[in-house]
Amino acid sequence: MVGSPNSSNSNRLREVAQNLGVDAYMVDNATELKTEWLADKTRIGVTAGASAPDVLVQEVITRLKSLGADDVTELSGTAESVVFPLPKGLIQQSQLT
Repeated sequence: MVGSPNSSNSNRLREVAQNLGVDAYMVDNATELKTEWLADKTRIGVTAGASAPDVLVQEVITRLKSLGADDVTELSGTAESVVFPLPKGLIQQSQLT
């Protein structure tokens, strides 16, 4: 799981995996991957928190490939169209400018 430890979204994703009995680790970037996490694994899933930049996810995948992952499959997710309105304070400020 690519995400920051101070991200509630990232922590929740890790917790969901752990609650399903899956070993789950959170990394800020590819350099934090530990080879012992990969020992005896035949399948590894990578996901990311909502605010994790795609470049970090791609770097984790590249690192996994360098550690022996030979078949990478990207799964399509659900297209989202959620739009969050600006908080009232920001709406008022944007109307003043």
